[in-house]
Amino acid sequence: MNSLRIIGGRYRRRILRFPDSEGLRPTPDRVRETLFNWLGQELDGERCLDLFAGSGALGFEAASRGAAQVVMVEQAPKVLAALRENAKMLHNPPEVEIIGGDALQYLSSTKSKFDLIFLDPPFKKDWIPRLESLLSGVANEDAAVYIEAEHEIGALGDWRAVRHGKAGEVHYQLMRREAVLTNSIIALRSIRVPSTPSPVVTRTSCGGRAACSTS
Repeated sequence: MNSLRIIGGRYRRRILRFPDSEGLRPTPDRVRETLFNWLGQELDGERCLDLFAGSGALGFEAASRGAAQVVMVEQAPKVLAALRENAKMLHNPPEVEIIGGDALQYLSSTKSKFDLIFLDPPFKKDWIPRLESLLSGVANEDAAVYIEAEHEIGALGDWRAVRHGKAGEVHYQLMRREAVLTNSIIALRSIRVPSTPSPVVTRTSCGGRAACSTS
């Protein structure tokens, strides 16, 4: 059995255990730290979807950092059983829901909407293109999508990468909708910075010499 630790929040330093499984690559501590720096460390009130939950590193980390809801989807039976054991070790947090099933089927059937979606599918199986058309149906307007892949992903449908990193052979990126980014730029441009008036220079006589003062 393999293990990793939760690195932040109320479950910090708690150990998660998980079995070997084809395609399972737990997100390393350093990458998780970078991701949650991008997200602002805390996820208070966020609704999160961990679509290929695997070790549970991302989903349980999100729960530890204050997420209001964390749905973890996993298909491999042994990995799914380990996720449930880890939830039990954490006293079954009420915000965590663990679902056994296929990622595409879940996306096609759920009515839930999420603020943050984690996608860390097995490599070399073309999962990302198959998921692309279904993401918008489960994402809130200003949602973020985090993806780990074997190559850099600059764009995915109407999503654009706003952060990117690389650890070994893994590229990880945080993405947001292009429309949200455009609206943010427009809002920034509409903010007017008040101009600072130039100082008024007056000249007075002081002991026969000209002295300057500003007001």
